Amino acid sequence: MSKETMTTSNPGTETEDDDSLASPTPGSEAVEESSPSRSSGSERTVIESRNLDVYYGTEQALQSVDIQIPERQVTAMIGPSGCGKSTFLRCINRMNDLIDAARVEGDLLFQNKNVYDDDVDPVALRRRIGMVFQQPNPFPKSIYDNVAYGLRLQNKTENLDEKVEEALKGAALWDEVSHQLDESGLELSGGQQQRLCIARAIAVDPEVILMDEPASALDPVATSQIEDLIDELAQDYTVVIVTHNMQQAARISDKTAVFLTGGELVEFDDTQKIFENPEHQRVEDYITGKFG
Repeated sequence: MSKETMTTSNPGTETEDDDSLASPTPGSEAVEESSPSRSSGSERTVIESRNLDVYYGTEQALQSVDIQIPERQVTAMIGPSGCGKSTFLRCINRMNDLIDAARVEGDLLFQNKNVYDDDVDPVALRRRIGMVFQQPNPFPKSIYDNVAYGLRLQNKTENLDEKVEEALKGAALWDEVSHQLDESGLELSGGQQQRLCIARAIAVDPEVILMDEPASALDPVATSQIEDLIDELAQDYTVVIVTHNMQQAARISDKTAVFLTGGELVEFDDTQKIFENPEHQRVEDYITGKFG
């Protein structure tokens, strides 16, 4: 299925479809029951950070973050505003490269390869790690062309109609829009626009989907639809989601990472354990609403 090409890569670059990352040129409320784990036994790590520090100019946004994110599960990042959740998410597919003042130190591995190595091409990386943003951002194009955008950019146009349909079905949107594929994606409701962005992301068949507050701008019904979709997507993709909504994290995630003030990852564990029996008092205080 797919990956969010437009929002994570520059149009007109990297149209080959090889999976290599290398550059083509040399050189206080009750929390609802958490989602059951999708895996049994060993968990294969897909994303790992080691002593990851991130700076914006002289300000440190992340401090020595160590984490191992498992394959085909939902990992939620929670914590108060400004604690580094979104910064970490943007490190995974090098979106922070777009911020001149950002500096990354330490290692961030995807499939055992440091994504910040000199031979890693960010555009190739973003083919494999798609991203969905807080505000739905469909292009001013038809529904069909929104989904087909990344496929065309990568010259994956064989059986294009089937791939567009598959992506829309994967985003639980096909039944609602199959009769209006030529209409503008901007005409859809907010929840439909976000699912269209998810369809665009999965159309190019990524391995990981990053989501930065994907439901924060949506009404409760649309939010529920997005949550159900995330649960389905985790059957095929590794999903990492940033959310301010602790109840949402408890509902949809298998693992939860708690970032607190100063860009510190304080605790990372199974979601049920985080919410029911955290190891750190600071995490318990945050979960129970004593601060944040």
